[in-house]
Amino acid sequence: MKTHAYYFEPVPKPRMTQRDKWKKRPVVERYRAFKDLCRDENVSIPESGAHIRFYLKMPKSWSKKKKLAMEGHPHQQRPDIDNLLKGLLDAVYHEDSVVYNISASKYWSVNPGFTISVQKTN
Repeated sequence: MKTHAYYFEPVPKPRMTQRDKWKKRPVVERYRAFKDLCRDENVSIPESGAHIRFYLKMPKSWSKKKKLAMEGHPHQQRPDIDNLLKGLLDAVYHEDSVVYNISASKYWSVNPGFTISVQKTN
């Protein structure tokens, strides 16, 4: 299995409207910056057999003790995993309908980022 790690915060795909072409909402600008960063880092996802692990930043309000306890535990809050995956696939592919087999999970982490593991096929 081959794994690639990326050490920048994943951003979920926001709900966008025609108005977002001229009105610069912060959530859309953050997503566009994420897409640019994915392209700059040459992030690639195969059409089949990838598992993506999202590592999401813990809130600043949490104590050090709680952060240590939650490191690596499943993240079961917003953002939803489907929006994280949609944001990443849209950043990597012009037409993401070519992806037909993919899995994803999300975890708490002090260091945000994501990994892409690819199962080697013969």
